[in-house]
Amino acid sequence: MKKIVVLLAFLSIGSLNAQQSSTGSTVKTASGLVQGVVEGPSEVFKGIPFAAPPVGEFRWKAPQPVKKWSGVRDAGKYAANPAQAGWGAKPGTIAEGSSEDCLYLNVWKPANAAAKAKLPVMVWIYGGGFTGGSASSPQNYGIEMNKNGVILVNINYRVGRLGYFAHPALSSELPNEYKGNYGFMDQIAALKWVQKNIAAFGGDPKNVTIFGFSAGGVSVHSLITIPSAKGLFHKAIGHSSGGRDGVLTGRPINKENADVLYAVSAETIGMNFAKKQGITGTDAATLAALRVLPVEKIVDGGQETDGPNGPRTHSGPIFDGKLVVETAETAYMSARQPKIPLMIGNCSAEIGGAFVSNAKTKEELFASFGTLEAEAKAAFDPEGTKKFEEVIAKFNTDWVWGEPARMTARTFLAKGAPAYVFQFGYVPTSSQQRSPYGAGHGSDISFVFNTLGAHWGGPGGAAPTITPTESELARIMCGYWTNFAKTGNPNGANLPNWPMYNNQNQDILDVELDGKVVAKPDQRKARFDVIEKAMKNRDKIQSRGI
Repeated sequence: MKKIVVLLAFLSIGSLNAQQSSTGSTVKTASGLVQGVVEGPSEVFKGIPFAAPPVGEFRWKAPQPVKKWSGVRDAGKYAANPAQAGWGAKPGTIAEGSSEDCLYLNVWKPANAAAKAKLPVMVWIYGGGFTGGSASSPQNYGIEMNKNGVILVNINYRVGRLGYFAHPALSSELPNEYKGNYGFMDQIAALKWVQKNIAAFGGDPKNVTIFGFSAGGVSVHSLITIPSAKGLFHKAIGHSSGGRDGVLTGRPINKENADVLYAVSAETIGMNFAKKQGITGTDAATLAALRVLPVEKIVDGGQETDGPNGPRTHSGPIFDGKLVVETAETAYMSARQPKIPLMIGNCSAEIGGAFVSNAKTKEELFASFGTLEAEAKAAFDPEGTKKFEEVIAKFNTDWVWGEPARMTARTFLAKGAPAYVFQFGYVPTSSQQRSPYGAGHGSDISFVFNTLGAHWGGPGGAAPTITPTESELARIMCGYWTNFAKTGNPNGANLPNWPMYNNQNQDILDVELDGKVVAKPDQRKARFDVIEKAMKNRDKIQSRGI
């Protein structure tokens, strides 16, 4: 059975106005002293290592301990992004500013926060299709969150083949160690760093919220259901994160889960990649040869064409059976997730085109639902007047992100945990002709961080014009998110009421096309209902990637 793999990257396309920096305070971490910089109302500690550089013998190994340092470490500059191809990088190179030495994080705290303030902590996990991303994007700066009394931690994690890779030679080396999901191991190592060190920055290690977008949102689901991540956080937020199966490859672990796995194992994919590099075998010498490959030969963004020996391009999460022991959907359906508050949602028109289905017309798309054809047509195009482009955009969005979010919210409710569901649909007037059906993938992120200059502005261009509607919407959303981090409830003073999700009314917070914030029953119910039925027969739906 084919599966959807969410491999969309969304990186900031602009930059905020530079903040005037001055020397900040010195904080004692478990590895040594760090000195940050004061930027406006925030104190920022940049490029703090949470694990040893994953290079040489540590390539494709679990994060190793940081070497302690003497003296004071300058935390005034961001570290490199994880090695990635990036846009515009020439073949045989990696993106400027990226490096295999990448296991660093950034801490944003209110400049006036006392060392024992016990402020709530939010840990951001970037998107990028598990092949790219950055913990230092201006879109994800923490100034406005700091103003709301929350500490922000942005973490790097390995991506692409450096972050998700399997090979028999790796499996044989120290077989009791976790294998394959090095990016997830990095995320867990960073969360352990937070537990051990954040109190020194004024944070509360007993009040940590993880949140992420796209691949970062998928990571949130994974962390919720990975046993070794238990207890490292206390609330979760998923942006365009899905929740159903479809992002794992590996080998069947047992009969219950065999149907959610790719037919080709992650080890086979790794061996095919090695063959392309002229490396064969499965012994220690093979592994040594792989570990001395130039990083540029390993990083290709996951876009390389499969070779004559089979697929070699998968670079996302792996069902290894030790770290990742089941899919999020399987865990949720069996109530094996922790009882923690959840906030989850997506944008209203994430992506169009042949993302899920190869259908070229509405009729062809509806026919792919088989016996549910009439119900699908009634749900997506009841009057028969919608353009195919609108129908396919809504179908893609609902199939990959919308209905899985509802499924996830329902399972959390069944566990007795509060769940809050949102849909973000705002599109600037100037962009509505280009995006007439709603907000695209990642449109909500700069509003959550209240960093609109980073999203709407172009690099090196004139300062963007931010309308009063946008400014107010960003204030509201940043307020919701930071309130949730504080209490598990997004509501607070000077914010429209956001009702907790329930199975009767299915109330959500809807940010409409014009930016109006409305709480109402989910208008997508009929579409979600038919997709939920189709999900039970995914192998019968004639579409690509399902």
